[in-house]
Amino acid sequence: MWSQTAVWSKLFSSNPVADYWRDACERSILYWDVLHDRGADYLKHVQSGKPPVLVFDYKIILDGRSLPDPANYALAAILPPAGCPATNPALRPFVVIDPRAGHGPGIGGFKMDSEIGIALQQGHPCYFIMFFPQPVPSQTIESVSRAEYVFLSKVNELHPDSDGKPFVIGNCQGGWAVAMIASVAPELFGPILLAGTPLSYWAGVTGKNPMRYSGGMLGGTWTASLAGDLGHGKFDGAHLVNNFEKLDPANTLWKKPYNLYAKVDTERERFLGFERWWGGHYLLNKQEMEWISQQLFVGNHLVEGKIVSSDQHRVDMRNIRSPIIVFASWGDNITPPQQALNWIPDLYDNADDIRDNEQTIIYCLHNKVGHLGIFVSAGIANREHSEFASALDLIDVLAPGLYEAVIEDVAPGTPGQEYIKGRYIIRFEAREVADILALDDGRADERAFEVVRRVSEINQGIYNRFISPALQAVSSEAGAQCQRQLNPARLERTLISPLNPWLSWLKPAAEYVRTHRQPVSADNPLWKLQEQWSGWIAQSLDRCRDLRDAATEHCFKAVYESPWLASVVGVQPAREARAARSDSWDKQERLQLKRQVLDPAYESGTLADGFVRLLTYVAIGRGIIDERPFNAIRRIMHDIRHEHPMTLMQLKEVARKQVFLVRLDEARALAGLPKLLPEEHRRRQAWQLAHELLALSGNIAPEQQQRLDQVAHALQLDTRAPAAPAILPPAEPPVATAAAAPAAVPAAQASAPAKKAATPRKLAAKAPAKTTAGKPSAAAKPSPAAKPASGKPAAAKPAPSKPAAAKTAKAAAPKASVAKAPAAKTPATGKPAAGNGATKPKTPSN
Repeated sequence: MWSQTAVWSKLFSSNPVADYWRDACERSILYWDVLHDRGADYLKHVQSGKPPVLVFDYKIILDGRSLPDPANYALAAILPPAGCPATNPALRPFVVIDPRAGHGPGIGGFKMDSEIGIALQQGHPCYFIMFFPQPVPSQTIESVSRAEYVFLSKVNELHPDSDGKPFVIGNCQGGWAVAMIASVAPELFGPILLAGTPLSYWAGVTGKNPMRYSGGMLGGTWTASLAGDLGHGKFDGAHLVNNFEKLDPANTLWKKPYNLYAKVDTERERFLGFERWWGGHYLLNKQEMEWISQQLFVGNHLVEGKIVSSDQHRVDMRNIRSPIIVFASWGDNITPPQQALNWIPDLYDNADDIRDNEQTIIYCLHNKVGHLGIFVSAGIANREHSEFASALDLIDVLAPGLYEAVIEDVAPGTPGQEYIKGRYIIRFEAREVADILALDDGRADERAFEVVRRVSEINQGIYNRFISPALQAVSSEAGAQCQRQLNPARLERTLISPLNPWLSWLKPAAEYVRTHRQPVSADNPLWKLQEQWSGWIAQSLDRCRDLRDAATEHCFKAVYESPWLASVVGVQPAREARAARSDSWDKQERLQLKRQVLDPAYESGTLADGFVRLLTYVAIGRGIIDERPFNAIRRIMHDIRHEHPMTLMQLKEVARKQVFLVRLDEARALAGLPKLLPEEHRRRQAWQLAHELLALSGNIAPEQQQRLDQVAHALQLDTRAPAAPAILPPAEPPVATAAAAPAAVPAAQASAPAKKAATPRKLAAKAPAKTTAGKPSAAAKPSPAAKPASGKPAAAKPAPSKPAAAKTAKAAAPKASVAKAPAAKTPATGKPAAGNGATKPKTPSN
């Protein structure tokens, strides 16, 4: 009997069923306790005024509510946390604009590894454009744009000495706001990053991207007006959150809650941190939401250039002068790559059209990260955002054109590693507009949205005339507030919160469970069965979603692709071809004037112009530009900053001018090189530095080697003589940061070591100084460890014997440094030129 009892006791103590059910009970209590904490956090967040969910401290500099045209926006300066380097005011400032799409601000600085965190780690001043829960009663989208204009003007005012305008990051909705301001005030912006930003709202792939059909299935924009009237003049951002959650019902109804349940012992903090932002619902004025839905979502007027401000400024994205970086992902179901990129073919016929308009557009596509992951994923922040931040100066001086950014790990044996920052290397590969179109399955399906736009205008007119006045007469703030509290996005938080007295037992029970917790083992058969069931439930919900989306798409196409409906509402039927876009007269006239102005520059210019043209001519057509040659040139600029100060903007101007000249007429540009580099030793130094820069990325391509030989022939250089010492600086000095050169431009700010090094340079420069064309000769820091570089241009004289070598090196130093100054300007041109892909000389008639 006693032995039988012992057996049963042993079986019960190791019974997988008992273990599973004990764990299930404990896990359920802990799960509901986390939801209870979510409700408590929600109530606390509301009572505190819904501040931004930034993990960084900040100080408000400007409050948009006090402006002449008030808006509920503010400019905040981010304060570096402990462990971050002190902010350097001379570095390029970063400005982050978060989306106002139902949630509150803070997603761009939600974690330490974020857009803001990366910038702070590099010492950049960071600013955050935030907003408040309640809009100003008279506020419109134009009020918001004017406030953001004031904020960006203030940032520029605070950093007058930085070598480059602010780097502005627009997340999702913040991206199209940035694009609009940059179109009318391009002088305020440095490079622009549009992260997960929809700009071409009708684009998408058949069988995917069902969100674009929502406007048509609802009959247009009148539902946004209805929600605004029922909200007593305010649109509840929770409606937008509900729409986002409907896109992926499997995640909303099962995956997210089950993930919390399955990982309840470790998932609590991450879940609560995200829900604090996801549950912070903000309001918009009815007029704001009407403008967004009518002008953007359904109207698609931004890329068409049909948006005009009250003071008659037309918003034309072709007016943006700063480099535009577009970051999108194939895993994004809210802003698919087509909606993020198709504005490019909407505005430009080909890459030459982009270059003629002097725009630089860069895009980067991630394979799988979701919409929110673009802003909050630590992996994205540490890879894509950090590389964009590190390569900002290169991006700013890239020649106009279309590029794709490719980021890769640095492999062992990669050439030029001393000029690579971090564990990744970024390169920019020239692309054509056809490459953007190839990401789509055709654009014929977008014709139906023109019918949607016309139907929406008709329905909106009927609503405004007959329904809106009646609803406005009966609506009240009390009724609107009641509707907001009953919204499922809020109700699920308030029901499971300290406001519910029936849950008073939950906290003590959760504390007891945590004290006596006995989690089930991962190899428990019932737990494994549960995991399988979870996967089946998620798959079933995904299948239901796919059926729903397919039915929606078929219904949309049946209605809006009908030629009868198109004819009734006065839209050209989809089956009829539209006329091709023709170039405007003013564009052709502008190009002709530019050619006339720059025509004398073929045979005149500075040494910097000569070197930049040389590198541009050699690198053009290569199609790939990476950071190594540019970082080498920035290092040279840093070394000679006292003798030959040059800012990034000056480098950019020289680069763009020389790229234009080489693209326009390669033969004439090559023939003019001897006049820009009249002295033999300058020619040799420029040729050698170009050779070394090209070799940093690996073996020089045959086409570039052929062009190097053509340059050598044009400059009458003998490349068969023994190689001269390398010109590039050694690897020991630190790579100049984004604004190291501008920060050190004034000679008075030179460091002590730099001043000491200047003495031997001046002494060595006395003899050859007269040979420079009216410019002082500057010597690079002598490097006794420098080794001869194989394949480098020949020296004018045979190499001296050992005793004379040091003397010769000193005498040559000033010459090398002079070449370095112009060299500093090269990367920009050389690289962009490489990406242009144009090898044919162009004549003004082209």
